[in-house]
Amino acid sequence: MAIVMGLCSIGLMIKSAELEIGWIPDEGPGGGAFPFWLAAGMLVCCIWIAFNWWQRTSPPSTSVEAFMDRPALILFIIAAGSLALMIGLVHLIGIYGSVPIFLVFYLRLFGNHSLRLTSALALTIPVAIFFFFEVTLKITLPKGSIEWIERVIFFPLYEIFL
Repeated sequence: MAIVMGLCSIGLMIKSAELEIGWIPDEGPGGGAFPFWLAAGMLVCCIWIAFNWWQRTSPPSTSVEAFMDRPALILFIIAAGSLALMIGLVHLIGIYGSVPIFLVFYLRLFGNHSLRLTSALALTIPVAIFFFFEVTLKITLPKGSIEWIERVIFFPLYEIFL
């Protein structure tokens, strides 16, 4: 799996390098910077995992059990399906609508975390994403077709920070 993920990382790095991966003066990071450097970090992790497997220094590298049993496969399908649904919802309700829905599902229903923690994260993470991408990096993220979110939340934030 580390080899497959490593090859995917290399592919992402090559594709990301088609855009600027460095810092653009007066603009910020280039369009390929975050994907490139995240893929580079993933490649380093894959190399480390493969090295540990080769050295037989980790418990998974010495295990003879199945890579993924039925319960693990079900959990993987639920997690991957919820991520796919979140990505699909971005077109309809934007990042700032789909991320809280995903967090509520994943933390509360899937992870059995408290309602207090789930609510706090579902409300603060979209605002943190807004400040990081739209205010700091000046990268506009998709808002979807729910205009009241933009009028109520983002127009006042735009006026304050941009």
